Amino acid sequence: MRLPMDIMDRFALFTVFDMAAVGLLFGLWFIIGLWVEHAPKSKPSTSQLMASYRKEWMKQMVTREPRVFDAQILSALRQGTAFFASTCMIALGGTLALIGNADQLAGVAEDITAANYPAIVWEIKLVMLALFLTNAFLKFVWSNRLFGYCAVLMAAVPNDPDDDKAYHRASQAAEINITAAKGFNRGLRSIYFALASAAWLLGPLALALAACVTFIVVWRREFASNSRKILLDGYV
Repeated sequence: MRLPMDIMDRFALFTVFDMAAVGLLFGLWFIIGLWVEHAPKSKPSTSQLMASYRKEWMKQMVTREPRVFDAQILSALRQGTAFFASTCMIALGGTLALIGNADQLAGVAEDITAANYPAIVWEIKLVMLALFLTNAFLKFVWSNRLFGYCAVLMAAVPNDPDDDKAYHRASQAAEINITAAKGFNRGLRSIYFALASAAWLLGPLALALAACVTFIVVWRREFASNSRKILLDGYV
């Protein structure tokens, strides 16, 4: 009977503004992910534009000889996912180390924020950061795995464009490639919002501001960047 009371006591250490800021962070993270992946056809996101180019890539691969170029591109994509997965592991290890030394963190945080909170408050704030990093790690690992599947499918595409299975296999490879890229992008967004969640150490206002700035940055890169304008040129 005491355990629920302990949990309630810990939540009582946070204000309504803290809860609102955390809700805003997760809300914006969910909204931007949904918006990017399901943008209207009249204004596709950069990720959706890249998906169409991935399909075109696989179509061009059918008649390309040799396919060393395609293998090099896919290898670079896998290396990118492996790099970010390793980075997330390092960051997650550092975060867990901070959670294990929350008393020292509390002393530093008190000097910055002039707020005297028990160590459990800082631990909970770091746990949220760890959750975003864990999600990012899992997305990158799965993306790496899917790029591996894509490599196998690409190898199964017949060299003869007149073969009935050639473009069907290429289409399958494209869909797996797109799914892998989707996981990679989700991992990146988790990293962005993990950085935003670190602002909670400075207070709820800082967290809300960081969440809004992160949302705007991700939105701009997907819907208002120069790279998107370039991709739109000739897009069908």
